[in-house]
Amino acid sequence: MIRVHSYESMGTFDGPGLRLVVFLQGCNFRCLYCANPDTIDLKGESKETTPEEIVRMAVSQKAFFGKKGGITFSGGEPTLQAKTLIPLFRQLKEQGIHICVDSNGSIWNNDVEELLKWTDLVLLDVKEFNDIRHRTLTERSNAQTLYTAEWLERNGKPFWLRYVLVPSYSAFEEDIRALGEHFKTYQMIQRVEILPYHTLGVHKYEAMGKPYKLSGIKENTPEQLDRAKALFDEYFNTVYLN
Repeated sequence: MIRVHSYESMGTFDGPGLRLVVFLQGCNFRCLYCANPDTIDLKGESKETTPEEIVRMAVSQKAFFGKKGGITFSGGEPTLQAKTLIPLFRQLKEQGIHICVDSNGSIWNNDVEELLKWTDLVLLDVKEFNDIRHRTLTERSNAQTLYTAEWLERNGKPFWLRYVLVPSYSAFEEDIRALGEHFKTYQMIQRVEILPYHTLGVHKYEAMGKPYKLSGIKENTPEQLDRAKALFDEYFNTVYLN
């Protein structure tokens, strides 16, 4: 059984085309700006769902996907449930459905490797390139994330690189340049997305009775976003501000 938090039909933000987005329960990161704190706990308010139920839902929406769309697994962190997702991914591929996985890339085992082999596109979230600042932001190291990117490159697996621009936490020019230098020769990066920092999830913290730890951080100014895009443009050809 797969622990599903929620669904979004006709999503346009998480991968190419129109997509069914499946938000899975459970995450191993503790990102200070997390917009979905209700998905962090491994059980939470999730519903145990069979692979067949998700396949039926995806097939029923397949006509809307067109040539580019499909299904995206987000979260939470989908690879926490890699073992139970593998049979589902096989069934989805039998139905000719394009699969995206939105992941922080920090979990690695045989099941994750098998799961990624069935995945068409990985949306890889690199929270920060500097590991010390990454730990401040997420309470975890970025070492495995960088290894996962390397594996995707070596195995010819397309991925999008996603970077949330948080003022005072991940908006440092030297870190963006270091990231650019590290990834500039990668052939499997199809797209780089700069995701502006937002506070849309703050109400969830209030509802859960938890403090929002970045309450003093303001959203990016247009100038900050333009500057970040200019930096990324120095290293990559396909940079988008989302």
